[in-house]
Amino acid sequence: MRRAVAGLAVLAAVLVTVLSGCSGDGRTGGPDPTAKPRWQPRPGLAWQWQLDGRVDPSADVPVYDIDGFENSAADVARLHRDGRKVICYVNVGAWESFRPDRDAFPRAVLGEPNGWAGERWLDIRRVSVLRPLMAKRFDMCRDKGFDAVEPDLMEGYGNETGFPLTARDQLRYNRMIAGLAHERGLSVGLKNDLPQIPELVADFDFAVNEECAQYDECGRLTPFVAAGKAVFHVEYTEPAGEFCPESRRLRLSSMLKKPELGVWRRPC
Repeated sequence: MRRAVAGLAVLAAVLVTVLSGCSGDGRTGGPDPTAKPRWQPRPGLAWQWQLDGRVDPSADVPVYDIDGFENSAADVARLHRDGRKVICYVNVGAWESFRPDRDAFPRAVLGEPNGWAGERWLDIRRVSVLRPLMAKRFDMCRDKGFDAVEPDLMEGYGNETGFPLTARDQLRYNRMIAGLAHERGLSVGLKNDLPQIPELVADFDFAVNEECAQYDECGRLTPFVAAGKAVFHVEYTEPAGEFCPESRRLRLSSMLKKPELGVWRRPC
């Protein structure tokens, strides 16, 4: 804390502090006493994950994970009126040719295609370039009223990205992503990246995982559950009758989905 001074200096210091908290650079000037507590999803919550098109609110579950660009503030507000918490899906590890901010990414940070149409890996070492771009995306999530962020493709270091990324690069980047979300009052999930869970569980509020049962890796997610944090999990090819018993034992929020992530779901 700053030392107290007398007279007009006190007033000046207070004004500086207040004004710094209103800056538009994506950084906060300290805790906002009027801000609502950050949502902390607990193990076992049922959820819907729909990234294909505008959200269909018909699933009777307390948590929805939907695309941040494809859905409006009105869509989020409708889910809130039904008592749902809403997670904002945002890709933080790859450039996407179909997003409205595609031209803001310098060519120097674009790497190899990642297997999805119109996507290329990002050079996550370039934090000074990517931080303001991701901050704007998270501003969008906050301004639309989302409760949390699901940042996708957070394990580029384990893929052929076109850049010599290391585990240390990924830890630095993932922690930066978590910080951006928390600065905006948003909860944030660790997407996949199982090897770094021990180092990152304290930085993230929940986990999102694909196909841990298929690869016999669901036990690696237990640090989140032990910390009282939800693990939102899907399988695409494993029969529900085979993975659901273990999911219930581990207290994962598991369901079977089709890879296109439409409305259809089969929960455990």
